[in-house]
Amino acid sequence: MRSIDLSVVTWRKSSYSNSDGGACVEVSDDLASVVPVRDSKVPHGPVVMFPACGWAAFVSAVKGGRMSG
Repeated sequence: MRSIDLSVVTWRKSSYSNSDGGACVEVSDDLASVVPVRDSKVPHGPVVMFPACGWAAFVSAVKGGRMSG
């Protein structure tokens, strides 16, 4: 597996995050094949990498209301 330099990506906060320090997820759209995801409250903490196609399916399911518990 090749190493990915995350210091050069641009992070954006989820539109579902709030300004009160609630559940804050950040993602980067800068990489074609993977989507890095991190906790915005811990920017130097761990990053989870998802295949771009899997992330797209997840976001589509959330937007479509298919992820309710």
